[in-house]
Amino acid sequence: MIAPTLPASAQAGPPLYRNPNAPVPDRVADLLGRMTLEEKVAQLTALWAGKADIMDGLDFDPARASASQPHGIGHLTRPSDKRGGPGVGAAAGGTAARWRTPAETVAFVNAVQRWAREDTRLGIPVLFHEESLHGYMATEATMFPQAIALAGSFDPDLMRRVQAVIAREVRARGIPLVLSPVVDIARDPRWGRIEETFGEDPHLCAEMGVAAVEGLQGVGRIDRLAADKVFATLKHMTGHGQPQAGENIAPALIGGQRDLREAFFPPFREVIRRAHAAAVMPSYNEIDGMPSHANRWLLGDVLRGEWGFDGLIVSDYGAVEELETIHGIAADGPAAARLALAAGVDSNLPDGIAYRTLVQQVRAGRVPMAQIDAAVGRMLALKFRAGLFEQPMGDAALAARLTGDVEARALALEAARRSICLLKNDGTLPLRAGAHSRVAVIGPNAAVTRLGGYSSVPKVETSLLDGVRARLNGVAEVVHAQGVFITTSEDRSADEVELADPVRNRRLIEEAVAVARDSDLILLAIGDTEQTSREGFARNHLGDRATLGLLAQQDDLFDALAGLGKPLVVLAINGRPPSWVNIADRAPAILECWYLGQEGGTAMAEALFGDINPGAKLPVTVLREAGQAPFFYNHKPSARRGYLFSDGSPLFPFGHGLSYTRFDLGAPTLAAARIGRDGTAEVSVPVANVGRRAGDEVVQLYIRHRTASVTQPVMTLKAFQRVTLAPGERRTVRFRLGPETFAIWNDAMQEVVEPGTVEIMTGNSSAALQSTELAIA
Repeated sequence: MIAPTLPASAQAGPPLYRNPNAPVPDRVADLLGRMTLEEKVAQLTALWAGKADIMDGLDFDPARASASQPHGIGHLTRPSDKRGGPGVGAAAGGTAARWRTPAETVAFVNAVQRWAREDTRLGIPVLFHEESLHGYMATEATMFPQAIALAGSFDPDLMRRVQAVIAREVRARGIPLVLSPVVDIARDPRWGRIEETFGEDPHLCAEMGVAAVEGLQGVGRIDRLAADKVFATLKHMTGHGQPQAGENIAPALIGGQRDLREAFFPPFREVIRRAHAAAVMPSYNEIDGMPSHANRWLLGDVLRGEWGFDGLIVSDYGAVEELETIHGIAADGPAAARLALAAGVDSNLPDGIAYRTLVQQVRAGRVPMAQIDAAVGRMLALKFRAGLFEQPMGDAALAARLTGDVEARALALEAARRSICLLKNDGTLPLRAGAHSRVAVIGPNAAVTRLGGYSSVPKVETSLLDGVRARLNGVAEVVHAQGVFITTSEDRSADEVELADPVRNRRLIEEAVAVARDSDLILLAIGDTEQTSREGFARNHLGDRATLGLLAQQDDLFDALAGLGKPLVVLAINGRPPSWVNIADRAPAILECWYLGQEGGTAMAEALFGDINPGAKLPVTVLREAGQAPFFYNHKPSARRGYLFSDGSPLFPFGHGLSYTRFDLGAPTLAAARIGRDGTAEVSVPVANVGRRAGDEVVQLYIRHRTASVTQPVMTLKAFQRVTLAPGERRTVRFRLGPETFAIWNDAMQEVVEPGTVEIMTGNSSAALQSTELAIA
């Protein structure tokens, strides 16, 4: 197609879009005016498996790229993996063989950008993206604790620093956009993706989400991305974390628009309002019959309209095509493309299949050019803001120098330390090094480093066994037994998941008992594998579960070891909340470790022997059984009445977490017992460390509206602060609560502060609170 004819003034001299000092809207308008329809549509599509069309083997081939992509490449999916290469079918996880090395990734990125700048008509650079849920999902990158573990730290500053390190490792390889963080609230532990979230509470998810985006992008509205930052993508808008029966992508079970606005929207709105996330990814699921990728009200009226979001909306992988293949609201791929584009989806990931039909649809009059221009304009704006027209290249030497460096490792260890939660302790912990001459480290998660979903292969990995051996070197003999295997494979990308042979496991339990019988102390590491709790992204790749207990004879292993009558500590290494009733009832001590990242073994050993004092809290409610799901602490007053023949209480409440020291929290006091509807309440909470060790406590503040025009939760977290106190130290924690804290969506669906009485509750968990009352006039 012949390029558009430009005014003479626009034809003279260097084009405006190449001027880095010109305003971004002017550069976008200038470039749009020069583009053909084919070039515009190319900006809205992507390549993943399609990388095969631009490669010779695993190397980028400019000639093949020019032949297969004559109008340029808008978006390229995961350059660090080998998908599209010979012999590589999928590349979503598993072994290092699935990824390029850092140097190979930079060489590939730079070759693509060189071709885009020099060999395409307008020299438009390519937008690359990667995954970075809890570390850059690429070889040698630092793997931090999984998202749910970081949420349990209740430490936004830690989150901000972790994400800053992730950003610099990603950007060094030439990548300006990541698909992170996940700010879905998670209300069903059967769902395999619960580990990717910041838990069940809207406020906690919002605070962690704001910190994560600020760490990735920088603070405030970013008009020009710094050299060590990346743009963030909020996932997944919305309802993803409460799917029907806990099954990934199933319809979201939501009690109407008010439920969306009170529970599911706040994390997204807060991150967009305060941290200005550059991109948003809609969710796979449907809400009230409308899949998110075709939901004009959700993406248009709310996201772009009410919240003023002007960034990029990128599709989840294959979700546009699923409007036809799963949801059945589109007759074919072209119809799916029309629905998604009209709803506001700008980029069709991962391979742009549906959007490749847009050229023909525009010519046939089925898609307005204005919709194309709006989407392309947003894509170009992000590329200009990322500085790709000036400097799109990666730096192999920089990547080699800073990826997984000493600073990153130290932060990964700090994050692991601050993410460990002490669930139960009868005084067994902390252990004293030297008190036991022979220590048995047993279990399917003892000698392996569980990293969780969206992980790659870091430079170093430290298992519990590694950590204990290093800690007790020269002090005690450390022995190991497998105990049981959970699954037959350790490949997290494998489609089929098969539980380990129970006959073999019974033999392994006997061996473990023999090892433990001659030991003075048993450390039992049990939980999940990356196969038994994961993203179920296809019917042949499942990850959700109907049950919540331990799999593969792990309970039998615990019973056999507990029967020996020796000191025993359970370390929960898991992706879903530990609904292990037998363990909770009988184990003397339990540490919830989640997936602690590459340095997790060291942190666990330090926590066991009292070198650190666990201070994390539970970011989710832990159920007793699957029949309680969905279960969340901020339920309505009519819920949680109980069941026949079952204990309806949670196994562990939201916000729970113990310490090796004792804290005394006083009742909350108000600076004023009455405020106006636009006023601010000041709340003070005295806290003292009355034990013998330094430690951390998380002071949590909840509110409850005594009366309102619509029903309100029994409590809602509105503020928290993690404090570190020396033995005998006292401090007063202060909170300022503005109108946004007390606003509700009233009976007219307006967000207002209603007059009335609000109960202010503070404590160290949702189940241990003291209260006072605030009058709002």
